[in-house]
Amino acid sequence: MNIIEQLGRLFHGMAMVANAVGTLVIFALIILMNADVFSRNFFDAPLRGVVEMVIFSLVLIVFLQLPDVVRKNRLTRSDGFLVLGRSRFPRFTNVLDRAIDLCAAVFMGLITWTMWPEFHESIGTCYFLTAPEFGPPPSGEIIADLKTALARCEYFGTPGIFTAPWWPAKLAIVFSAGLCSVIFLIKALVGEHRSPMDAKGDGVA
Repeated sequence: MNIIEQLGRLFHGMAMVANAVGTLVIFALIILMNADVFSRNFFDAPLRGVVEMVIFSLVLIVFLQLPDVVRKNRLTRSDGFLVLGRSRFPRFTNVLDRAIDLCAAVFMGLITWTMWPEFHESIGTCYFLTAPEFGPPPSGEIIADLKTALARCEYFGTPGIFTAPWWPAKLAIVFSAGLCSVIFLIKALVGEHRSPMDAKGDGVA
């Protein structure tokens, strides 16, 4: 279990970092919404694109914080049968618990596998590293070329009000689903719906 414990620490650390980033997005969203309210009430000038930014941010928040929810065993699930079974049929319940975590790992892996081509296609529309099929060629100035590339990206929002590239949100989904899949797999290997660090001291396999 030594390798699994080390991998567990690594991926659990990644989940905590992603959760922290998601929390920062929440704080930024709170600031944005309060600034919009202030601007509406005092200057009669609402900020443009707030609704679009809220929708875009919600995708980031949900998927960045999901791996840490899985890590802490806080993901909503109906486990009343498992709770009752642990006292009377601990071995059977342990096997069933592992099977559920394994199914969850497969499901999250399928989400990752499905979303990866969409992310690859989305970021490919920007032509960051290759010459575009249309439009001005790279000028050699990094900042100017980056702005031009971002303007070419597949976007979300309303033109003239607010637009943002779609690939960061799709990358968050791919990263989150992949990390959740690994964490679920580790839980299935460890057993009894515990993290590797929880199982270290009591010999659970």
